[in-house]
Amino acid sequence: GTRIIYDRKFLMECRNSPVAKTPPSDLPDIPGVTSPNVEELKIENNHVQNYDEKASVAGEEEQFDMDI
Repeated sequence: GTRIIYDRKFLMECRNSPVAKTPPSDLPDIPGVTSPNVEELKIENNHVQNYDEKASVAGEEEQFDMDI
C-alpha cells in the first residue's frame, strides 16, 4: 500500500481549520464519551455553585481552584 506522510507544519496548520473543530455529523451519542455524562454535569454545576457560595461568604476568593 501507499503511505501518506504529512510534515509537522502542515498538521499544525490543519488543527486551526474549522473542519477540525467540528465533530462528525453521524457521531453516535455516548454519554461520557462523545457527550458530557449527566452525572459529570451535575458535579460540575455543584462545584461552580459551591465555589461561588464560599467566595461570597468568606469575602475573599481562593487563589487557586483545585479538583481532587
